[in-house]
Amino acid sequence: MSAETIWLPSGAACQAALLGLIGHARRSVQLQTYIFRDDDCGRDVREALIAAADRGLRVRVLIDALGSYALPGGFFDDFRAAGGEVRRFNPLHPWRIAYRNHRKLLVCDHQAAIVGGFNIGDEYAGDGLTSGWCDLGLQVRGVLAEALARSFDRMYVLAIDRPRRMARFRASNERRLEQTQSGQLLLGGPGRGHNPLKASLMRDLGKANTVLIISPYFLPTWGLRRRLIKLARKGGRVRLLLPARSDIRLALHASRSLYARLLRAGVEIMEYQPQVLHAKLVITDRVVYAGSANFNTRSLHIDYELMLRLGQDEVRHQAEGLFEALAAHSRKIDCDHWAEQQGWWNRYRQKLAYWAMARLDPLIARWLWKP
Repeated sequence: MSAETIWLPSGAACQAALLGLIGHARRSVQLQTYIFRDDDCGRDVREALIAAADRGLRVRVLIDALGSYALPGGFFDDFRAAGGEVRRFNPLHPWRIAYRNHRKLLVCDHQAAIVGGFNIGDEYAGDGLTSGWCDLGLQVRGVLAEALARSFDRMYVLAIDRPRRMARFRASNERRLEQTQSGQLLLGGPGRGHNPLKASLMRDLGKANTVLIISPYFLPTWGLRRRLIKLARKGGRVRLLLPARSDIRLALHASRSLYARLLRAGVEIMEYQPQVLHAKLVITDRVVYAGSANFNTRSLHIDYELMLRLGQDEVRHQAEGLFEALAAHSRKIDCDHWAEQQGWWNRYRQKLAYWAMARLDPLIARWLWKP
């Protein structure tokens, strides 16, 4: 394993690493998350943040207003009293509600960072087998941590404290690619023009011989789906590790609406059995992607997301090991029997879910994007 990268194979490992970095920070803490809950996990993180602020560090927290809507108004009062700073990204307003900050990131001292799919809440803090959702993260140091710190700074400025006109919100476009000596930071967000995250995935899938994907909400764009089918048909290996159960049933049904065509093309599909699957990972025979983005339309076109793209062989091999460990607890979908196992009602609700998630959601988001 590279000295600059450490895989965190569960939500519990992510939480332990997050608390450890905050506890050892000496100058600054930058934390952003989609969901921050008022539960044991959330209170533990809050106490660590308060302790860091009490040590004289600059501690800033960015949460999404929709993802963390259930958080009590006074939850961060003691943190603010200690000198900490908190902002809610995109306060709820009918003309901005579609676009969310889905990034999850901790950076300490601009030197060490953690990215992944996990939020701050009890359901994310288990081992993914006997308790808690199945999730994973990646800890990085050096130039990648510095690039992630800069991305936090931009999002912290973009966060708004009061309702503004949609056109004002549209003015800041956070889509970009940052190249470092250790890998690439791919940042996604709403807007027209070049999409570096989607473009990078399209390019890497087009060159790959093997693709492994873990995604809790699998609903790829038509172009990405075509890449996977083309690879499988020409003899490459495509393996999808998807949830057997989900916190969003609509997303589960929408994903399953794609199974028949993918299976006929030769794509292998497995469903993770022990717990809710929430991990995000894309591996090819050349690179690995880790971060907050799901393999779906919303992550690629609507929400603010971040992914690290790493090409080191050792990092990729470790990621493949994580994939195989989860595959061992998964059930492979039988191509010959999948279609006949789905009654008319299942097929109907799968098609309806696909329409809602892949067509209606982006349509509403584009309409709200108009000035």
